[in-house]
Amino acid sequence: MAPRSLTLFSLPGVPIVQPGDDIASLIIEGVGRAGETLQDGDIVVIAQKVVSKSEGRFFDLHAVVPSDQAIELAEETDKDARLVELILSESERVLRYRKGVLIVVHRLGFVLANAGIDRSNVGPNEIGESVLLLPKDPDASCKRIRDNIRQFGGVDVAIVMNDSLGRAWRNGTTGVALGAAGLPALMDLRGQDDLFGRPLEATQLGLADEIASAASLLQGQADEGTPFVVLRGMQFAEASLDAGTLIRNIEEDLFR
Repeated sequence: MAPRSLTLFSLPGVPIVQPGDDIASLIIEGVGRAGETLQDGDIVVIAQKVVSKSEGRFFDLHAVVPSDQAIELAEETDKDARLVELILSESERVLRYRKGVLIVVHRLGFVLANAGIDRSNVGPNEIGESVLLLPKDPDASCKRIRDNIRQFGGVDVAIVMNDSLGRAWRNGTTGVALGAAGLPALMDLRGQDDLFGRPLEATQLGLADEIASAASLLQGQADEGTPFVVLRGMQFAEASLDAGTLIRNIEEDLFR
């Protein structure tokens, strides 16, 4: 049996993304600079931050008036009360907090620190008290970018939007899919046989998360400036499912 392989490459020379920039065009241009051509079946992984920037998801803390709850939590966490108010406005509920960190259930269902609101890599033209929020609908953003690449590039690719998140019981961050289009973000392997013919009873594969994590190795976490990664060689026959399917229903969650 021939060995299986995947190819990943990052796209060089990506400019600082500004509100209104077309992500699909930036990807097509970046592929050209890399001396490559997008192919049907490629998966393009996009860092969440550039999507948020292109969609103008900046918020000026000067415009925030903190509530009593935000002021109280700010004292407990040693955070800016205006930032805490913005975190609360982006969240369904607070799960845990301590000095320096506030763990919430985001309005999109993600469990993450500080509602994903970020100040890192918010450039000099976004100065002052600006912070960056997650996209309003990551799956819809991925679908739009995929459609635009198909329209202007003439190829059928899948899209994964990733971010680096911490995990319960584990140190360090890892890439996680916030949005997806054109691939089965969650693959149900239950019923398939293992090596010894026993049917799998509980195995579901978070395909989009695994792709997101692989791509983050090339994207980096600091000043690399490589928000786009192309993954080639992944085969799947299952129907497309967006990244929302990766979020466990609260009724099945044993840890909250």
